[in-house]
Amino acid sequence: MSSRRMTTIAGSLVTAAFSTVMIFSVTASADEGPASSKGGKAVDEAPAGVELTTTLPGTISVDNSSQKTDLTATVKNDGSKDSGKIRLLVVGFDGMTVKNVQGCSPIEEKDLPEGSNSGFACPIDNLAAGKSKSYAVDATFDVKKTGKICLPVQTSDGKKTFWQQGPVPFGTTNPSPNAPATPLLLGTDNKPVAPGGDELPKTGVERDLLPLGAAGASLMAAGVAGLWWSQRRPRRTTC
Repeated sequence: MSSRRMTTIAGSLVTAAFSTVMIFSVTASADEGPASSKGGKAVDEAPAGVELTTTLPGTISVDNSSQKTDLTATVKNDGSKDSGKIRLLVVGFDGMTVKNVQGCSPIEEKDLPEGSNSGFACPIDNLAAGKSKSYAVDATFDVKKTGKICLPVQTSDGKKTFWQQGPVPFGTTNPSPNAPATPLLLGTDNKPVAPGGDELPKTGVERDLLPLGAAGASLMAAGVAGLWWSQRRPRRTTC
């Protein structure tokens, strides 16, 4: 075989390997599926002509080594009139921790919804009729746990909640602990891999009988979508 032919073959192999790495890299990054309002519902009546909703990506991807993920949270006004001053909250539960939301401020721990671990408030001066506003969300997701996110849309003072999506889970029923990344689907309860390997953790009665302290009780309560406790804690958020 001539040296020129060997050089050509070697070059082709390098190109193929580089292409594979590029494809692999893209696959391991966040891959958001079609936006969805799954797990959302209207709560307090919005002003006439204002129709506020939110959407989350149908799919996200979690880096198994760093636990990092990112997604887009969107608030929309599908009505015929402007919203006026409102705010969007982005709140994490269980294994999902919200680290940053672009253009938003962290919610103080004392003001977080019961059972949540993190949250950001995004003030919106006005959302015109037919318009939407999207926010880049950085988060971590511990794939050994379940994880949820909640998006309430409220008046600027938080006294009314016009719409709330969640707490809605992200998860997979086919965990892949040895892969570089794990894809998670919106509205799917995560089935985490047990610390010992590929065996799934026990669920049902045995799991329910684990000791429940204040944090455990909070997490159980937080799992009910649309949970309202503003009457008991009037200055705190929903979810």
